[in-house]
Amino acid sequence: MHFLLNDILHLIGQGILVPCQIILISLIVISVWQVGDLFVELFMERRKTKVDVLALIKDIHESGPEFLREIIEASRFIHRQKEALYMLIESRDMPRALLIAMAHKLLVTEEAEYEKTTASTDLVAKLGPMFGLLGTLIPLGPGIVALGEGDTAILSASLAIAFDTAIAGVSSAAVSYVISNIRKRWYDNYLINFEVVMECVLEEVAIKYVLEEVAMERMLEEVSAR
Repeated sequence: MHFLLNDILHLIGQGILVPCQIILISLIVISVWQVGDLFVELFMERRKTKVDVLALIKDIHESGPEFLREIIEASRFIHRQKEALYMLIESRDMPRALLIAMAHKLLVTEEAEYEKTTASTDLVAKLGPMFGLLGTLIPLGPGIVALGEGDTAILSASLAIAFDTAIAGVSSAAVSYVISNIRKRWYDNYLINFEVVMECVLEEVAIKYVLEEVAMERMLEEVSAR
């Protein structure tokens, strides 16, 4: 029974080697593809979507709520972010609490879009070392057996496979990890800019509620003074 279990585990281990190699090749392809996407994003998108937040906030404050849509249209926000700000502007007649809830929902949705972009490189960064280690350990079994039998040719082939899979897993994980970190720094900055401008827009569209609160406070002060 013991030998039967060992044979089953050996067959399973050797059968996993080919799928493991296929997955490692896929991870390398994904990491190389993401390197290309990173350079495209750097040279084609990042430069075009660089927003001067301070100037934009100043324009929003000086122009007032009537010209918010025109100011946002002229900004360098991407189309998705502009649509979110338009939705907030067009909902100016809603109660202030609902406006704040809507702004929070739009911000969370935008954050989810950025997380979706980095999900593939995050996955490769986690799976690369795992499958690299798996591809390293599987060939070592036959290699050790060949070493005991004095067959150096099989041992050399097994070690070559082990080293190749380890290199593939670690390199794909390292590249993906760097790409994820670079993108997350970019996207954190994008989210901060988007949140700041959204808060500014929210204050402008909700200005009537602020005026109503000020008027109510003045009326209460007059009543108390009497």
